[in-house]
Amino acid sequence: MEAVENSEKRSTLSFVIETLQEMTSDWDNEYDEPISAKTRLIGDLAFESIDVVQLIVAVEEEFQSRNLSFEQLLMKDGRYVDEIVVEDLVNFLDAQLNAS
Repeated sequence: MEAVENSEKRSTLSFVIETLQEMTSDWDNEYDEPISAKTRLIGDLAFESIDVVQLIVAVEEEFQSRNLSFEQLLMKDGRYVDEIVVEDLVNFLDAQLNAS
């Protein structure tokens, strides 16, 4: 079962990276590293709140789920987080999609 979960997580990571690449391909951004699990959405890719919303919509469409609790990822102690790392998003999705 562990191999399946790792495979699912790798697949989710690939989807997130591919989506981010598509979203940022025509942005005038100084970040020239390949997008990876350690890439920061705000600090590296210069995401703004509308970009986060667009990413959430893409994720909901891909996984055909509108019941993901994104506030768990986006908020901490009643305030919006200052940064989201790709790996954190993938871990969040893995936990949400595999919750029983």
